[in-house]
Amino acid sequence: MLLTNADLDHVLGLILLREGGRLEIRATTAVRESLEIGLNFHHVVGAFAEVSWIEPGAQFSPLLDGTEPTGLRYRSIALPGGPPRYLRQPSQFPDGHSIAYEIRDERTGGRLLVASDVAATTPDLESAMDEADAILFDGTFWSPEELRAIQPGARSAAEMGHLPVSEGSLPLLRTRRAQRKIYVHINNTNPILHPDSSERAALDAAGVLVGSDGFSFEL
Repeated sequence: MLLTNADLDHVLGLILLREGGRLEIRATTAVRESLEIGLNFHHVVGAFAEVSWIEPGAQFSPLLDGTEPTGLRYRSIALPGGPPRYLRQPSQFPDGHSIAYEIRDERTGGRLLVASDVAATTPDLESAMDEADAILFDGTFWSPEELRAIQPGARSAAEMGHLPVSEGSLPLLRTRRAQRKIYVHINNTNPILHPDSSERAALDAAGVLVGSDGFSFEL
């Protein structure tokens, strides 16, 4: 498993996988801290499964399934971001709370970029976007004040650590050469979920897709 951050909607699936007997989790030390301290992860999941942690590096290394090669190599890309809200104490780590992954197929050379939690882009992330054949990108909110429009006092997209689609990520994705550009992690308030919306039409015009359950593609 590869974790990009420790937010609840990104990690609760680990608890559902506890019956498998063994979990091999790739995550930064900052993310592990949030899970261990904020969710008591070791005691909850460790009672069911053996848990091993692997720190993802910034340089490409083999992506193994236990000790078996998968034919893939991967690396992490550091992104700005803070700890999840459930961590009720100051984090010991200023960095590492959010990352993206670049995954490369050793046989075909195809490159996949997974960036499901993006508060802001970085030169390293944009460089990876240039090289990617497929991009899975944070599509949480369409606009900066999306939640406030329906819930006064709600936090903005920036305050929640998400780059909005309309004026943030869509202009970046529109110009990338990737064969597949797909939004994931989409909030239920985001109008791109509606096929007949003008926002969805803007995605269609830019060659960007909306991810859905069961969606698959080949590189």
